[in-house]
Amino acid sequence: MTPRQAVEAFYERIWNQRDKAAIAELIHPDFTFRGSLGPTMTGHDAFANYVAMVTGALDGYRCTILDLVVEDGRVFARMRFEGIHRGSFMGFAPTGRPVDWAGAALFTLKSGKIADLWVLGDIHGLRDRLQRNAEH
Repeated sequence: MTPRQAVEAFYERIWNQRDKAAIAELIHPDFTFRGSLGPTMTGHDAFANYVAMVTGALDGYRCTILDLVVEDGRVFARMRFEGIHRGSFMGFAPTGRPVDWAGAALFTLKSGKIADLWVLGDIHGLRDRLQRNAEH
């Protein structure tokens, strides 16, 4: 699997299809992850819990790749994240309204698997959206 295919499968299988088995298939056992919504984590279990937290709060959660750049085993993705706010999320009670935000992700691969992921999301924009939804 090429680095491009690994990142595309990461978003499609793990996030969009909620395929938990894909975590072991696509992600290195010593995986480190720094997501926009929390601290740095290590390992499959911590990442699986993070996925469950986000997808549990945001129904129909989807990640859409807008741009993908591959160079020397590293992949940069410009992203759009979205879902329907159905559970407590970032301190906001569910509103049933859609939320979306932009993000950027830098992947490092090792032995054909994703070994490190650094994600930066527009948390300010997301909080604004959640606040506006809560007021209506």
